[in-house]
Amino acid sequence: MAGATCPPSHLKYDPNSISCGENGDLNVGSCFDSRGGSGGAGRFQTVPNLDYEFFESRVEPVFLTKRPEHARCYVCHAESNNAFRLERLSKGEPAWTEEQSRRNFEMVAKLVNPGDPDTSRLLLHPLGPEGGGDVFHSGGRQFPSKRDPAWRTLAAWVNGATLASQKK
Repeated sequence: MAGATCPPSHLKYDPNSISCGENGDLNVGSCFDSRGGSGGAGRFQTVPNLDYEFFESRVEPVFLTKRPEHARCYVCHAESNNAFRLERLSKGEPAWTEEQSRRNFEMVAKLVNPGDPDTSRLLLHPLGPEGGGDVFHSGGRQFPSKRDPAWRTLAAWVNGATLASQKK
């Protein structure tokens, strides 16, 4: 998942680079800053890993939460035919199984640019245009601004948050 894209146009992805993350994890793949001059040519920027445990415990609940005047994300995106397709919950179950959550993780990870929530479709599409989001979202404006706690949860995940990092 992580390392698949380098959102700003001056960053180029190098799948063969290896770096060590803050927590000692080995990261394969990073973004190379291709700008010249004082822009930092030659520096690598590690693309954060998308954490499954954070996704399962903090991000998936966002998709199931009813917001005033809006349907839950799940209502429109369960087995939908658009880019954001969530697994259908098992009958009578309030949450996804481990296997369903893993499939959701794989699908949702395709809609984000790790380390750059401001260019991630998952965060822009339901965000109000006044907050920098897309002009149209058939489900309405789930997040009026980037200050919305649910939007911030999604952004934290895109930026590489882990459950351990949230306890600090």
